[in-house]
Parts: sequence; C-alpha cells; structure tokens
Amino acid sequence: MIRLILVALVIVGFLVGTIPVSFGKEKHPDPDLRKQQEYMLNLVRGALRAILRMAGTKVEVKGRDHIPDDQAVLYVGNHRSYFDIVVGYLYVKGLTGFVAKKELDRIPLLSGWMRHLNCLFLDRRDIKAGLQTILEGIQKVKSGISMWIFPEGTRNESEDILELMPFKEGSLKIAEKSGCPVIPVAITGTDDIFEKHLPWIRPAQVTIEFGEPIYIKELPPELRKHAGAYTRDRIIELLKKEQQARRK
Repeated sequence: MIRLILVALVIVGFLVGTIPVSFGKEKHPDPDLRKQQEYMLNLVRGALRAILRMAGTKVEVKGRDHIPDDQAVLYVGNHRSYFDIVVGYLYVKGLTGFVAKKELDRIPLLSGWMRHLNCLFLDRRDIKAGLQTILEGIQKVKSGISMWIFPEGTRNESEDILELMPFKEGSLKIAEKSGCPVIPVAITGTDDIFEKHLPWIRPAQVTIEFGEPIYIKELPPELRKHAGAYTRDRIIELLKKEQQARRK
C-alpha cells in the first residue's frame, strides 16, 4: 500500500507541479527546440527514477552498446506492463518518442507531456489517421528523434513471456521508409511490479536488453517481406536467453 501511495504521489505531484513549465513551453517554445526537448526529457527522467525507487525496482540493462550514437532508431519491444515505458525512457539514447494509443491523448496534463516528449497517438481504427501518424514518425526519425513502438498493439497478459502476440501489420513502416535501424528490445519483470498483483506495487527485478540493430533493407527478400515477424523472433530469442539465465 505504501509503495502505491508513494508512486501515485510522485506522478500526481509531477503532473500538477510542472503545469507552469508544460504550458509555458507550449505557449513560448525555446528558439532551440531540440534543447527544450532535451530539458523536458531530463525532467521526466528524474520523475521516472523516483517512481522506480519508490517501487523498489532494480533494473539490469544489457546491450545498450547496440544502440547507435549517431542516428535515430526505431525501438521495437514486447509489452507486458505500464512500467515498460518507465524503464524504456530511462535507458534509451537521445530524444525518443513512443507511439501510443489514441485514448491517451484524452488524458489532461499527461497528453501534454507526451507531446513534449515527441510521442505520437495512433488511432488503430482509422486507417487514414494511422497512416498520418506513421508519416509523422518517419519525419521525426529523419530529424534525429528515435521512436519506440509496441507492435503487439496492447499489453500481453500471457503467463508465458515467450508467447508474444502477432506483430501488427505495418508496425515497422517507420523504419522501412526512413531507412533507420530497428533495435529489438526485450523487457522482463515489469509486470512483477504491478500487473501481477493489482492494485499493489511490489519490488521486482527488471531486465531490459537491446538487441543488435536490424537494417530492413539489408535483409534477404524473403525476410524483408516479413520484417515484423523476423523482429518478433529476435525479441523472443532475447527473452528466452533471459528466462534461462534467471533459472540458473
């Protein structure tokens, strides 16, 4: 109970306490927009670190050296918990926005901060709007901002962490059209923080592993046609390796 209250206080305190900053930057953006975005990201990271401390979460990071330092990428990860985003934002390199479901755009304060962090809102029921979101993602990558997507489309509640749902068709279009590398990301343990024992928050050991970059245009033709399935297989391999390591 105490952990849940502390985490809730951090979230509410941040969203309410930073209203002047958020609205001020919307009305009067800095001339150097990238510098502003980096400032906002650092503010959010401070709050996210506090959340993980309050939750008693320990995070092991693997393969971060696989992320290029000199270009934007498309992070593609498995999705089992709200805490995937918390962990993800803390260990990526450079500016990064998440592709989120359209419903989050209706949440006051939170949606404003998500825009500050280059997040995009995807309406999966509207093909035309969905295409526009993908085009925006391509432009962000070309401007040097990485994007992160969960191609399963929703949180996976399967008891077997290796049982990923099929990746949504077109989920890797941002990488295909921009030419940026895909970084497969395997996250384990985040659902041990919250989802497995709602509504309580418990201490957990989380591992986030970044796999080797995948350049879609360099894949053999038969794999290029099914780049989503290929990336899904790479993530499953990372998850399997972590699962075996935890059993030892």
